[in-house]
Amino acid sequence: MQKIEVLFICMGNICRSPTAQGVFRHLVVQEGMSDVVVTDSAGTHAYHVGNPPDGQALATAQQRGIDISDMRARRVGEEDFERFHYVLAMDRDNYAILEDMCPEQHRHKLRFFMEFAPERRETEVPDPYYGGRLGFEKVFDLVEEASRGLLEDIRTQFLPGGGEMRSA
Repeated sequence: MQKIEVLFICMGNICRSPTAQGVFRHLVVQEGMSDVVVTDSAGTHAYHVGNPPDGQALATAQQRGIDISDMRARRVGEEDFERFHYVLAMDRDNYAILEDMCPEQHRHKLRFFMEFAPERRETEVPDPYYGGRLGFEKVFDLVEEASRGLLEDIRTQFLPGGGEMRSA
């Protein structure tokens, strides 16, 4: 079976996108789908390339039982639009940058991550960097909700029977 590849993108790839990747990866493992779904994250800017996630992101993830310490920041490249099935922007600014980079034939892959949490009024995942602990907690809450919707979308779009292959 073809692997479904998901890329989460924010500006520097040290707060929101590794958080989203970590939360989604954790959910994928819990659902027994790690043999089907592959995750990654990147930033639109190269400010932090090679660095681990922000300390507050690491701490918040750890408090929620999620380990993101293996992640390292990287910058998104044009080849990512070819490789990934989902290219998910955290906010409008990064979406606009990605839209300029994205080859026309891959535009359908570029989406806002919060589209997968339609019951939320938030359309963007805000940058928690200057929001302290509460900013990171809010990001985790948003990301958890959107992750559940994203996994359901993957089941519907890519798995035979619309998700009946759910593993234990």
